[in-house]
Amino acid sequence: MDGFIHSIQSFSTMDGPGIRSVVFMYGCPLRCVYCHNPDTWYAQRQNATSPHELVEKLLRFLPYIKSGGVTFSGGEPLLQSEFIAECAEMLHDHNVSVAIDTSGEIYNDSVAKLLTRTDIALLDIKFTNEDDYRRYTGGSLEGALNFLERLEKRNIGTLIRHVVVPGLNDNAEDIFRLKEILKPYSVVKRTELLPFRKLCVSKYEELELEFPLKDTPELSEEKLRQLEEVLEQ
Repeated sequence: MDGFIHSIQSFSTMDGPGIRSVVFMYGCPLRCVYCHNPDTWYAQRQNATSPHELVEKLLRFLPYIKSGGVTFSGGEPLLQSEFIAECAEMLHDHNVSVAIDTSGEIYNDSVAKLLTRTDIALLDIKFTNEDDYRRYTGGSLEGALNFLERLEKRNIGTLIRHVVVPGLNDNAEDIFRLKEILKPYSVVKRTELLPFRKLCVSKYEELELEFPLKDTPELSEEKLRQLEEVLEQ
């Protein structure tokens, strides 16, 4: 099965442990108000790539990523889970670690198959109550936590990511609630707070889309440190 790839970042230290190559996949079922990659929402069918072609490209970076691995991101990589599962099997043949960066909103037989070939998960928990989750992402907190349950059952080490947006979830109550939500899960190795940024504005302008948070200020470093202290208490 071919996959539809937006881009490849050959060298990253922000998308899982070690130095990793990141494959950004097309397609996403959510419309998060702070999305930085609106250019990945819809698949561009002319960009079809076979698993063999992709893995061949990724193995060129092996000298750099052999202590890290490959992370499949997006968009939402689980929309192309069958393709990624094929790639993961080939990468494992070369002892390359495979991570998925996901919202956890999709689960089906092909996702279950992919999880058998997943070494690390980066799971986005976007908001800490169902109303905000649906309002600002179109997704579901329940769906994300159901996916986390599946990661727990499979003992897949998980990094939680949580974007903090001024006026939406930049308060101690939200961060404390996030901490409590995650407490039962032994697979959660780290929770990372990501500050809201607006580097994506030019993408929205190029696509002639309205950025919902264009008037929202970026999160300050001072506020981020305060909330990280809440998380660490």
